[in-house]
Amino acid sequence: MKKLTNGNILIEVSHERDRQRKKFGTQRHDFPVWMTVLGEEFGEVCQAILRSREDGVLPAQKSVLLGHARNELVQVAAVAVAAIEHLDELTQKDGSL
Repeated sequence: MKKLTNGNILIEVSHERDRQRKKFGTQRHDFPVWMTVLGEEFGEVCQAILRSREDGVLPAQKSVLLGHARNELVQVAAVAVAAIEHLDELTQKDGSL
């Protein structure tokens, strides 16, 4: 995904959310599953960051790894938005989970 300027990060998250909808359809999970999906995405961010800090990582490799971490953070944000959408639906239906 093309890196956008800071002012457009929310637009980038929205584009990722659209991509997820096209790929997976409307997702409705129970909240332990939502947190697991979110945790998996967050884990990928952590892995990229840790790999970028390993001894012997060349500057070009570090740049690629940090770019990957950034892309994963956009995915984390989009998954969080999906979970919020679901939560809002549930609370609008009957006011509770």
